[in-house]
Amino acid sequence: MTGRAGPTGTDERGSAVVDFALVGVLLVVVLLAVLQLAVALHVRATLVASAAEGAREAAVADHRLGDGVRRTRELVRASLPESYAGQVTAWYEDDAGVRTVAVQVRAPLPVVGLLGPSADLTVVGHCVVEPA
Repeated sequence: MTGRAGPTGTDERGSAVVDFALVGVLLVVVLLAVLQLAVALHVRATLVASAAEGAREAAVADHRLGDGVRRTRELVRASLPESYAGQVTAWYEDDAGVRTVAVQVRAPLPVVGLLGPSADLTVVGHCVVEPA
């Protein structure tokens, strides 16, 4: 069996394997980048929602800041590893004469999966305090 000659008269047998390998590596890199972006967005969305829910919990009449911190940690632990719920703080703010609760979560933003190196992510949830 003879190989097919290309435009320059060279033999092109095996070139499809090389092309597939080069394109395959590129596609795998792009796929992994998209998956990592999805993980990072999931982590951020979970932390934002948990902080907002924690602020709502702390803003309810007869509740304290600690209730909001506890609720935030519960929600984060339900969706993410334990280390993501470590730094949760809450405080009262005065926004244009309206008393609000702010709950802040500082957690690692995953750079390589959930276990690899990470950057720092800080999110804050706010809610207006109910009068007692």
